[in-house]
Amino acid sequence: MTELLTAAQMRAIEQAAIESGGVTGLELMERAGLGVVAAIFEEWPELAKSSGRAVVLCGPGNNGGDGFVVARLLKEWGWAVEVFLYGDPEKLPPDARVNYERWLESGSVSPLPEGFWLPRCDLHVDALFGTGLKRSISSKISYSLSYLNKSHPHFVSVAVDIVSGICADSGRPIGVSGNADLTVTFHRAKVGHYLGQGSERSGRIVVKDIGLPGSSFAAVADLFAYLNDPAINHISAEEIKDTREEADRNIKAITTLAKSSNVNIKKSNGQKFSHGHALILSGGAGKTGAARLAARGALRIGSGLVTLGVPPSAQMEVASQVTAIMLQRVEGADGFSDVLQDARLNALCLGPGLGVDRARELVPVALAAERATVLDADALTAYADDPSDLFAKLHENCVLTPHGGEFARLFPDVAEKLGAVPTKGPAYSKVDATREAAKRAGCVVLFKGPDTVIAAPNGQCSINAALYERAAPWLATAGSGDVLAGFITGLLARGFGAMQAAKTAAWLHVECARAFGPGLIAEDLPEQLPNVFKELNI
Repeated sequence: MTELLTAAQMRAIEQAAIESGGVTGLELMERAGLGVVAAIFEEWPELAKSSGRAVVLCGPGNNGGDGFVVARLLKEWGWAVEVFLYGDPEKLPPDARVNYERWLESGSVSPLPEGFWLPRCDLHVDALFGTGLKRSISSKISYSLSYLNKSHPHFVSVAVDIVSGICADSGRPIGVSGNADLTVTFHRAKVGHYLGQGSERSGRIVVKDIGLPGSSFAAVADLFAYLNDPAINHISAEEIKDTREEADRNIKAITTLAKSSNVNIKKSNGQKFSHGHALILSGGAGKTGAARLAARGALRIGSGLVTLGVPPSAQMEVASQVTAIMLQRVEGADGFSDVLQDARLNALCLGPGLGVDRARELVPVALAAERATVLDADALTAYADDPSDLFAKLHENCVLTPHGGEFARLFPDVAEKLGAVPTKGPAYSKVDATREAAKRAGCVVLFKGPDTVIAAPNGQCSINAALYERAAPWLATAGSGDVLAGFITGLLARGFGAMQAAKTAAWLHVECARAFGPGLIAEDLPEQLPNVFKELNI
């Protein structure tokens, strides 16, 4: 699990550290600049062995102060550096002003002009606006940022903390925004790095330690000392690469342990019923594939038993397709009520391929039984005309799994707020929308997408982002959502709480896709679980 921070939370952490006397704002700014330069040389080791040309754009706040530190360190390294400032230097915050004056001891600052066309360089540093952006960027400099949206083979672009113009809490652009090959942020990643366009614009995300509580600044300082060694000219690019890979291995080991500790799904001793019995409802003949995918997912993730509830018209079709999955005739509300007399059926899934009419008939019965329940696809669409009718029936052991269209049908006003073009920050985010939806529904909502957000009615929230090093674009394939619904149902059957089941299933869903790789189809996802579990030592 990785903790993400909002801009306000990050400011509070920094302020508390400063007020405690443990660190000064100037020290934090120096460490931030040092972290940026270290990250640049980690990402492009060849730049550490050259004297290139850099352009640094500094803004009117502390992000600009970080930029002045970066400029000074690069110049000390032997680079030619041009610095441009947007704003009045007399109005810079105190710490940023100190670093502005330090820079003036060795270089000059030019005002950022209107319609600015970036000079040719090897490295561009965006330190204009950081995480505290609250308004649209002035049209006077929007040209400079829109230029950065283009592909530039002649230089690399690095953003300090977050790409200018992107809201740190939502990942949404507030007016014009830039683009980066690498974004270096501090202490913790921000929510906006993993939502909306935040990931598209950020390039690669690197989090650098600046010595705030709960972290060690020594790692960044040691790396920079290594790169700053006079013997660097005698060290090969391969050796630098080896050093970076060693650090990466340590980071990955910590990350894997953290993830493993949050994916505790080992089975204890017992017989099949001690691990739950999931019932997944199917549609009619020719419409059973989605439910079968969900059932396979539930079985693979460890539900002791899985039964498909099918109408008479689909019995022969399903019987010829399943083996370990059991079959139960479910014809209408009364028949479903009779089946639910078996108290061992402790988790239900309705929606994949169910059909809207059948969903309207069976969903009320499922919810009245008050078993752990996943509602997906047709079970959500069936209530598009009257979502309040559904919300009145839901209970806390339910999980709703809408994609964008289904979310808009169930929560049209929330979706409208999310779709509105922001003019100031912090902008309304997918996290805000999912939390509001979960509170209204009274149950867990998993809002699907590459930036899947999962929220509970009490405000607890998790982002499962298939982005950056976890990108899995091949998950955009028919049936993958049905498998996810099955994963959640299987974990509910095993006794997981609704929030934990949704978070764990979403994470495993992405891991299965990454384990398979390109060419994935939905049927492949459940079959990757054994390998994923083996990697996790489960």
